[in-house]
Amino acid sequence: MLRIAVVGSGPSGVYTAQSLLEQRADGALPLAVDVLDRLPCPYGLVRYGVAPDHEKIKSLQNNLRQVLERPGVRFLGNVPVGESGIPAHALKDLYHAVVYCVGAARDRRLGIPGEDLAGSCSATDFVSWYSAHPDAVGRGFRLDGRGAVVIGVGNVAVDVARVLARGVAELRATDIPQGPLDALAASAVTDVHVVGRRGPSQAKFTTKELRELGTLPGAAVVVREDELAADPGYADPSGLSATARRNVAALRGWAGAPAGDAARRVHLRFFLRPVEILDDGRGAVRGVRFERSAPDGAGGVTGTGELVDIDAGLVLRSVGYRGVPLPGLPFDPASGTVPHTAGRVLRGGGASPGEYVAGWIKRGPTGVIGTNRPCAKETAGSVLADLPELARRKVAPGDPLDGLRAAGLAPVEWRGWLGIEAAEAELGRTLSRGPVKIPDWAGLLAAARGA
Repeated sequence: MLRIAVVGSGPSGVYTAQSLLEQRADGALPLAVDVLDRLPCPYGLVRYGVAPDHEKIKSLQNNLRQVLERPGVRFLGNVPVGESGIPAHALKDLYHAVVYCVGAARDRRLGIPGEDLAGSCSATDFVSWYSAHPDAVGRGFRLDGRGAVVIGVGNVAVDVARVLARGVAELRATDIPQGPLDALAASAVTDVHVVGRRGPSQAKFTTKELRELGTLPGAAVVVREDELAADPGYADPSGLSATARRNVAALRGWAGAPAGDAARRVHLRFFLRPVEILDDGRGAVRGVRFERSAPDGAGGVTGTGELVDIDAGLVLRSVGYRGVPLPGLPFDPASGTVPHTAGRVLRGGGASPGEYVAGWIKRGPTGVIGTNRPCAKETAGSVLADLPELARRKVAPGDPLDGLRAAGLAPVEWRGWLGIEAAEAELGRTLSRGPVKIPDWAGLLAAARGA
């Protein structure tokens, strides 16, 4: 029996486990795959990174669940790896192979004055808050002003804007935790500005998410035609990708349309580069100063010197993610990834026996959820090709679960996760809602132990 650990239970980790089982050749050594996660809950960003009103994407949990319930696969939550948990070298002593699918946990910063003022945060933190990530418990956001600025034009920025602009009645029907729901119900935000440094044809959001902004009850989408017209792809979309053409067409339909008497407005702005987050004199945000930019003819933009201020009490940056070093693994700070070849971790120029990567820590924070499938398949293929060598590795005898417990950890097994699900369903019933996420470590672990 070859024992393999997959560190991370998001899409890349679960797809890796699935690929290991499905690609295994007949007659090969039997495999036992443990999918480990720092959190007591599985599914990674599908649980903690998808907006609560995106039920179709969240339903992907059902597909991931089918893999985690397969014979030969075991979920073990509450197992941190690295500095705060079991070291990488100790994990390698328990398993013949370890595949790290730890994502890209750090958000990129803007690097401008005022970025650390009260009310200036990352969109990642905001998403964690409304998604009930246990590390975000007790966190609050300034929702007492009329304006909010989201810097970035990707799907996360659109998600955040949609949650800020959506009515509380629609959110109440989701699994959003009660604290954020109450805070959003009391929000004074009426104008959400989603701002990009470049033009609409270079925006990273997908058309489905973009168009969804136009379906929000009681909200209007506001687009300035002069900012669209500054994009060369607006007048001649023939050279654009299919997604960019659809995006430009959607924006064209909103351009110049009156907001009417909508209670909330989502402003989609382009060719504005943030240069400073403005201080209200008391250490808090009062707005953002941008420099208007213009296409430079080479696919980039250049500053025009014209400054534009947008009033806001909340500023959320959504400009991408970066991988972070995991103690015990090599790391390339330039790319924010672990050096590898076909998923095999490289040390000193050669492949390190028994160590692999998949997902964002392998290729960088690119693509959509489905992009993890071929990435995981490649890494799983490398693991399976290495099976004869891996079988010769000496590992601790017995069940690795005993080794994790001996290291002082208290893994949450699948029945513990089922206990969390049952507790969230009960919490929802007490609030006259559907299942509601438990937002704190103590509550999650108590529910797991109760199972």
